[in-house]
Amino acid sequence: MSMLYVNRREFGLVLAVGTQTRRLLGAAGIGDTLREGLERRKIPAAAAMVATLEKTLYAGGLGKRDSASSVEVKTDSIFRIASMTKAITTTAAMQLVEQGKLHLDRPVAEHLPELSKLDVLEGFDAAGKPILRPSRKPIALKHLMTHTSGFVYANWDPVLTRYNQVMKIANAPGTVAPLTPLRFEPGTRWHYGTGIDWTGKLVETVSGLTLEQYFQRNILQPLGMKDTSFLLPEEKFARLVSTYRRQSDGSLKEDARTLPAAPKVFNGGGGLYSTVEDYTRFMQMILRKGRSAGREQVLSAKSVEMMSTNQIGSVNVEKLISTDHNNSEDVDLHPGAMDKYTYGFLFNPAAYPGGRSAGSLAWAGIENTFYWIDPHRGLCAVLMMQYFPFVDKEALGLLSAFERSVYGNLEA
Repeated sequence: MSMLYVNRREFGLVLAVGTQTRRLLGAAGIGDTLREGLERRKIPAAAAMVATLEKTLYAGGLGKRDSASSVEVKTDSIFRIASMTKAITTTAAMQLVEQGKLHLDRPVAEHLPELSKLDVLEGFDAAGKPILRPSRKPIALKHLMTHTSGFVYANWDPVLTRYNQVMKIANAPGTVAPLTPLRFEPGTRWHYGTGIDWTGKLVETVSGLTLEQYFQRNILQPLGMKDTSFLLPEEKFARLVSTYRRQSDGSLKEDARTLPAAPKVFNGGGGLYSTVEDYTRFMQMILRKGRSAGREQVLSAKSVEMMSTNQIGSVNVEKLISTDHNNSEDVDLHPGAMDKYTYGFLFNPAAYPGGRSAGSLAWAGIENTFYWIDPHRGLCAVLMMQYFPFVDKEALGLLSAFERSVYGNLEA
């Protein structure tokens, strides 16, 4: 039986097979790749971690917390992880499915009446009036968790963007997401959207807890994720990494550094703060088939299996065309492939060249935070940066180099 472990004296990775060993390129190689990439690509800061089910293979922070201080980024530095929240929300919903409080195939309008009578937006007539028709199929939880509900984010859908402008729709205070028309019948297409935002509202409604309370009691505390929360207390502000935004001249401008206000509502689609250390604990739970490091069963093995396999059938994940390039470039995380979606994760049926295995699980956050879980290799990895736009070419370049370095170390 083979085992990967960190040789502290050499700071390298060693593969032990019986009584034979051979040196890999080493964790230092991953650090060098990130350090060189950060400098060459002029990315202000990053933190990363690579682990097996039980062991950390690489952990490092690079760059400074902000432009005005000399505080170095470390593995306990806090990042806004945005849509990396979605996998945790899906975990919460699957726990409630296990308990019989939610059902994958039942209409969610049983708990959220506002989702009972929805229209499908088909376009606009010659006068610019929206063309709407009643949806013929109810939304089920399985649709919300796989982005096949018909709810989409306007950021990647020009028709909904136009609709919101015409109807003057925006996120209202005290709401999770605006209640917009569907863009297609549930189950017929995949498009990234607010389905998991609504899943979070469903968890709150059924559990009687806020999402923050539910996460802490049932997921974050059992996994030892002590720095993951929708709330950032003042005593942790010193560890928060600043956000930057790409300007028209190509430079990155830092947002003002202020203590974030506590949110009025908690959104299952985004909003958590976390660290690479914490998120690795979550990924390791998936690799362990639902168990924490202390062997507590956070999820059943059956739930993890459903979260690790294609749940959208013959439907394929679509390339996302941005309507706001300040926030995101066009999104195609696996060019040329026909990827799928599980309950909570992007799923790649084909391996990445020089990278993750077929059947890996992944997603990301809009400020360029990325992760993947490779069950075939018993490996997980996370890379967090903190700037807009999402999938900026330099961020994707660093992610690709990081991934190649991780697998290059394993194969050397």
